[in-house]
This record gives sequence, structure tokens and C-alpha cells, in this order.
Amino acid sequence: MPGIVCVVNCKELIYYFDMRNNFEFLDLKAFLAVLELSSFHAAAKLLNLSPPALSRRIRALEEAVGAQLIERTTRRVGPTQVGRELMPLMRRLVDEFEESILSISDLGGRHRTQVRLASVPTAAFYFLPGVVREFNARYPGIRFRIMDLSANEGLDAVANGEVEFGINITGATRDDLLFTPLMEDPFVLACRRDHAFSGRKSLPWGELVGHPLIGVSKSSGNRAVLDRALAATGLQLELNWFYEVNHLSTSLGLVEAGLGISVLPKLATPQHEHPLIATVQLENPVVSRTIGIVERRGAPLSPAAMRFRDLLVNEWQHTAPRTIDDASQPPASVSRKH
Repeated sequence: MPGIVCVVNCKELIYYFDMRNNFEFLDLKAFLAVLELSSFHAAAKLLNLSPPALSRRIRALEEAVGAQLIERTTRRVGPTQVGRELMPLMRRLVDEFEESILSISDLGGRHRTQVRLASVPTAAFYFLPGVVREFNARYPGIRFRIMDLSANEGLDAVANGEVEFGINITGATRDDLLFTPLMEDPFVLACRRDHAFSGRKSLPWGELVGHPLIGVSKSSGNRAVLDRALAATGLQLELNWFYEVNHLSTSLGLVEAGLGISVLPKLATPQHEHPLIATVQLENPVVSRTIGIVERRGAPLSPAAMRFRDLLVNEWQHTAPRTIDDASQPPASVSRKH
């Protein structure tokens, strides 16, 4: 395609498309979402489109360009050579447009826009600060209201409009909410470095039987995920939940004091070398919670919230240990390692 080679900036990209055919801004968003998430299903959820509507957007863009942009097989979704060349230009075009929208929505600084979101505490503490810092560097005039709430409280805050969207661990079990999975966060064992389990690379759940365990209360969303997963294996009734706390940080304090060992999501454990606490992978079964974005179904986000949500998804892809390809997966996954 000789025409593609000469496209060197966003204005030329727009001119090139105009010479061939009309295209819509959402076509570009659809193209970028599919490639950034490596999934048609996840991209459709992110953009609040049906899979057929998303496919039509991609086809419309390919017709405007005059070439196939995305290759889709049973194993992977990726860009063609032309798609790979156009991807950074399309990203710049989308960024410039959305930054202009944010500037317009701020009315020249006469009032200050606010992004309102609810997050489970572990994500709010360990992941959100870095993304907020990058967003503030791009849009210094936009304020944040971050509510660190439990899973159930966070769902309520999104549903009643108190916040625009949330970061949660629970799937869309309510008709009025849309859940977009982002990553899996496995449950691990936390123990003191002088404990017999310290130094082990992995540990079957069965070896925890008989040891005093520190866990969160039954009202916690994390406990619900864990109990539901272990109930299928018969381990739930055998484990000795000797201490129950309301907050994951409290369980780590009890571990430091040598009162027992704790089972908690990996994201809630120290992210760097800790002088007293070691973490061990748990297997047979491997249990994880799904972290994702929760939105009110059919409620459009403000320009600022939409831009932050997009940045959040992009940053999480590069930071999280594993992203989810299929948005239809359940909020908790259980697998056995053989």
C-alpha cells in the first residue's frame, strides 16, 4: 500500500482517510481496544458494544484504509503489518482528540473536573497511586475522589451513582452493572520468615490443615471467593480459621507478631522484600480472585472518567501479572495443578 508509507502524522492520517472514505472516531477506539486487550470479547465489554457491533466497527475502518488491520485466529488476536504501522498514529489521533475534549469540558479552567471512583482497598493502595500520578501529569486540573470500599460497598456506590465506576473483585451479578475483567490475583500464604513454610516455593492447601490460620471475616468479598472455591474441594471445613479480621492489613500485623499464618490475595501482600514476612504460592487448587472495572450499564462516563479508565486499563496491562482475554470468565477461578 503506497499510501500508507507517506502517512507521517495525525493530520495526514485524517487526510488519507478522507480521501478514501468516511470513518468514525469510535472505529479507531475499537481498533485500539482490540489490539491493546488482545481480545474482541474484552474490547466489546470495554466499549460497551456488542461483539457484532465491534466487528462492524473494525470492518468499517479496514474499508476506509483499504487493507486488513487485524488478524484473528483461534490462538491469538494481533495486528497485520499495516495495522502495526498505523497503530501508533491512531493512538496519537485518539489521544489528541480526547485531550481536546477534556480541555473543552474544563471550560478553560473556570471550574475543575472531578473523577469519582470506588476501589477495593488493595488496588487503591498498591496500584492506583501510580496511575493517578501519570494522569495528573497529563491533566493537572482534574481532581479525584477515591473511595476505598469493600467489594459490596463498592458495587452499591457504582449502582447508585455515587461514583462513575469502580475497581472491584466481583463480577456483574446485578443486571444494572457491567463488569470488565482485567487480571487474576491469586491467593497466597503469608508467614513469618522463621516459620517452617518459609522458603517453600509452593504449598498444597492440604498442608495448612491443623495450623492456626488468619483470615478475613465471612462478610468480606475475599472470604466469599475463597470459601466458594474451596467448598468444591472439601477443604473449607478442614481448615482452622483461628483468627478472623475485617481488613487484610490487620492479618499481616498478626503474622508479623507470630500468631499464625494468613491466606490473602497476592496484591495485598508486601510488593517488595519484607524483613519479617514471606509469601508462598498455594496450589491444589490454585484459587484466584478476578479484579476488574465495574460500571453502571448504559450510563456514559464523563470525558475525564473515560480517559482515566482507558489509562487504567492500559497501565494495568503492563503492570499486572496476567490479564484476561475472555471477559466471560467468572469472577473467581479454580484450577488444579497436576
